[in-house]
Amino acid sequence: MSNDSGSGRVAGKVAVITGASSGIGRATFELFGREGAKVVGTARSEGKLQEALDAIKAGGGEGIIVPANLEDESTAEKVIQAAVDEYGRIDILVCNAGVGWKYGEEHPGTMAAVHESTVQNWRDVIGGVDLEGYFTMIHAALPRMLEQGSGSIVSVASMAGLTGLYDAHAYTAAKGAIINLTRSMGITYAKQGVRANCICPGFIDTPMIEPAIDLFKDDATKYAMVPMGRAGKPEEMAYAILYLGSDEASYCTGTALLADGGCTSRSFAA
Repeated sequence: MSNDSGSGRVAGKVAVITGASSGIGRATFELFGREGAKVVGTARSEGKLQEALDAIKAGGGEGIIVPANLEDESTAEKVIQAAVDEYGRIDILVCNAGVGWKYGEEHPGTMAAVHESTVQNWRDVIGGVDLEGYFTMIHAALPRMLEQGSGSIVSVASMAGLTGLYDAHAYTAAKGAIINLTRSMGITYAKQGVRANCICPGFIDTPMIEPAIDLFKDDATKYAMVPMGRAGKPEEMAYAILYLGSDEASYCTGTALLADGGCTSRSFAA
């Protein structure tokens, strides 16, 4: 069903989404497009970005893509400026691009515990898209939001930013930092009309956790991993992001919304 600019939960808003080519980012890119936003998607893969944009346009949505690598610190300004050049403003920024366990297979040591990691492993995660990439995007978007007196920043953190893990220590440090950065920005910029919130996903069926996804095929294991007994869907995370990004969450700032199937609510595994 097509969506004109006068309908939808984010109708008429300009939304920039990072990591928009796959997983949670792509689901968010497409959902925001269906819900009336003018969407600007960025990621490394131009082909996958174009596929997502084609789906948005087929549904009557509007948007552009900006293929880019957020590990290049000049990229953030390029992406934000492209959005402003095309649509004149930016209302919503979704910081989603990041790495996870799949990255650890390709870059040994990056998803390891401290004693098994090197300083370079740490820098690859903390100084890469998992934390610094969030900062550079927010740093580029925030002046525009402050100037217009409104804006919504939604970051994708992780339940691992609130709880400990036996490995992936750089990852957990980055996600914990994103949560507290969100809280700090939430109270700092509230007077200027800019809200900052984040979601904390659990195990979500995306390429990022591909090495662990087969564990959910075993009945004994899946409930030990997640009380709901399944991995989450990218679309479920996209709806959480949509809520926080939209005016429906106008009284939410500094919020860390858990979307983890109950993982962090228990004191021990079943």
